[in-house]
Amino acid sequence: MRRLLACLALIAFAAIPSAASAQTRVRLAVGGKPAMFYLPLTVVERLGYFKDAGLDVEISDFPGGARALQALMGGSADVVAGAFDHTIQMQAKGQRIVGVVELGQFPGFVLGVLKNRAAGYRSPADLKGMKIGITAPGSSTHFMVKYLMAQAGLKEDDASFIGIGAGPSAVAAVERGEIDALVNVDPMMSMLENKDAIKVVADTRTLDGTRTVFGGAYPAAVVYVTPAYMQANAGTVQSLTNAFVRGLRWIQTHSPEEIANAMPPEYALGDQANYIRSIKNSMPIFSPDGRLGGEGPEVALKVLSRFDPDVAKASIDLAATYTDSFVDKAPAK
Repeated sequence: MRRLLACLALIAFAAIPSAASAQTRVRLAVGGKPAMFYLPLTVVERLGYFKDAGLDVEISDFPGGARALQALMGGSADVVAGAFDHTIQMQAKGQRIVGVVELGQFPGFVLGVLKNRAAGYRSPADLKGMKIGITAPGSSTHFMVKYLMAQAGLKEDDASFIGIGAGPSAVAAVERGEIDALVNVDPMMSMLENKDAIKVVADTRTLDGTRTVFGGAYPAAVVYVTPAYMQANAGTVQSLTNAFVRGLRWIQTHSPEEIANAMPPEYALGDQANYIRSIKNSMPIFSPDGRLGGEGPEVALKVLSRFDPDVAKASIDLAATYTDSFVDKAPAK
């Protein structure tokens, strides 16, 4: 009898997961995961870096960043991979969120005018009266075109905005002639450009192009959380940061071909050669180390103040919109 009880005890002990194998569940929201803007997220996911960091990350992909932000504020997500802009805008509304790791050091957004309207385009003032495709209302693609219009003396209602997503649905909107212009991301914009379907008139895939549009470097995709989640789950946030920093380093040390091969095949939209080209052209946008700061937050505040009345009248504490404390503790290799 004693031997039987001892065997049963050993079986029961073996069935209990060890602390090392236990995975912390994290609900992560993103808006438009296949977009180049969020490539580091897919790298980390596909290479198993979340699992290596002890995390079970459930990713919910929404049509745009505004919806991902809503998921966080509504409590159905713990963490968002989204635009740095939202950290400023939410502070202006009295609700703070904090960027903990930067994925993109500039946006990679492209404003293209469809070929049948391109001959009449000279400046953003010519966007007046156009139907403009954006990934989703309230997204950073929306912010970019609103800023360009404001700089040209136009009001938001001088054009109409249509949410078209960031993948095949955006290509379809162009092919069907449902829009006159669009702000979107690679690989889709490179594909449309190669097909001679659009004329590129503003491009933030390079630092020089970003400075032309925004007047300086502009932080793009970040991982952000609420202060309450960060304080209550500091270990989890550190593990997330470790995984993302590892992924960013992997991107810096691998070729566009290797990166493309690590992605889901459908992300190439049926054209692997274009996808590889898009990654090559977009390599400069990815943060090398995950750190925020520099001129970027100041530039973002200036841009948002130009067209967002809540931001314009608020006293924004930029130091509260991000922290590098988790990146500073990430393993060196």
